[in-house]
Amino acid sequence: MTPYEITIARSAVKEYRGLPASVADKVRIAIDSLALEPRPAAKSKKLRASGGLFRLRVGDYRVVYSVDDEHETVDVIHIRHRKDAYRDL
Repeated sequence: MTPYEITIARSAVKEYRGLPASVADKVRIAIDSLALEPRPAAKSKKLRASGGLFRLRVGDYRVVYSVDDEHETVDVIHIRHRKDAYRDL
């Protein structure tokens, strides 16, 4: 299986830069792992109200992303604290 290409939205990059350093490291590792397994069974869930979006839980933070199997890409949309993660979806 070839690794998926990961793209990160400009807004998600800005959110990432605002994270505490200890959380940012964990989020980076979690996002990198999506290249090999875009839908990890233990940590990922499909969001019901948002079509084809998924969320990845990293402590108190959520990574919201979509998966395109045809082009083998993972698009990271948001990296937010759990209280704000589902706003604007």
